[in-house]
Amino acid sequence: MNIQATKQELEQRIQNLREAADKNYPDWDTAVILSRVNQYYFTGTMQEGILIIKKDGDTMYFARRSFERAELESPLSCIYPMESYRDASAVAGQELGNLLVETELLTIGILDRLKKYFSINQMYSIENIVFGIRAIKSPYELFWMKESGKMHSKLFDEIVPGLLREGMSELDFTAELYEQMLKIGFHGVSRFFRYQTEMIAGQIGFGENSLYPTNFDGPGGMRGMSAAVPIFGSRDRLLKKGDLVFVDIGFGMNGYHSDRTQVYMFGGTPSDEIVKIHRKCIEIQKRTAELLKPGNIPARIYETVMSEIDEEFLRNFLGFGNRKVKFLGHGIGLHIDELPAVAKGFNSPLQENMVIALEPKKGIAGVGMVGVEDTYIVGAHGGSCITGGEKDIIIV
Repeated sequence: MNIQATKQELEQRIQNLREAADKNYPDWDTAVILSRVNQYYFTGTMQEGILIIKKDGDTMYFARRSFERAELESPLSCIYPMESYRDASAVAGQELGNLLVETELLTIGILDRLKKYFSINQMYSIENIVFGIRAIKSPYELFWMKESGKMHSKLFDEIVPGLLREGMSELDFTAELYEQMLKIGFHGVSRFFRYQTEMIAGQIGFGENSLYPTNFDGPGGMRGMSAAVPIFGSRDRLLKKGDLVFVDIGFGMNGYHSDRTQVYMFGGTPSDEIVKIHRKCIEIQKRTAELLKPGNIPARIYETVMSEIDEEFLRNFLGFGNRKVKFLGHGIGLHIDELPAVAKGFNSPLQENMVIALEPKKGIAGVGMVGVEDTYIVGAHGGSCITGGEKDIIIV
């Protein structure tokens, strides 16, 4: 598989955008893409620039830095140099008409610059249109996600057990883990769409640190390095015998992510209660995966699975205390948090080749977070796991 998407694939993505825009906003005239991840999705390169897509068929990508790199990386022929939006308006024309734009990203400063050089009538949000298109993966995208899943499995099953040693800090472990991730092909960063979400690799915690409150919208927890940098790992929490080790990290190759969580027991054997709770989470994950079929409604899957769980188990399920997430799974691709979510309110039917990470987890007071997360491709026979998980606690 080529490392870059073909011109044909990129042009089809742009056409998909036009068709979805016609369906959702029939009076639209222009779409403007500002985010670098979405520019990459539609052009094959990630620069400081602006992508302008006209309803009438014209597509223009203006790259400020670096135009030369954009030409090297993108197979598209509609790339222009730009110093400011003035250059873009000179080529694309000042009239944008009814504009589709990434309203979650659009700052007042960027909007002022757009209005300085362009004329805009109405503005509509393009986020859900783009996420809807991106939710269905092409063979090219699935290839890279499967490759990521393979390396994710290798990392958790073969490499992590050899890294854990008594007396190491969470920071030591995370640093050594990150080094190994890079060596086996990790693309170096875990990207999120959610505003101001930062993550180097994921959430890692020894013992009760995996229950520590965070600003990250996930079931697990992490103390991090400090209040200013609540990510990566604590310098002070040292690994001791009998600790649970919670590792929830995204992997990724060539821009595309997989997501998996694995729990380890260091220097001891988990109690029967811990094993029972963990295996119940695996059962819930498998049950949910069975329902990841085209045509099924994510909100109904969520309601069905949650209704089958008894009240006792629901305590500290999908989080700890009052810090619970409201989803069983989330879409994944160029971002780790994509559409659709397996949650209330997501009523559009699943389609084949959507990719969803399922993460049923449960906190145990005085112990830590247990449970699983794996990445699945939606298919006729249910979700197909690409991360090799659905595993018991690994004893080290």
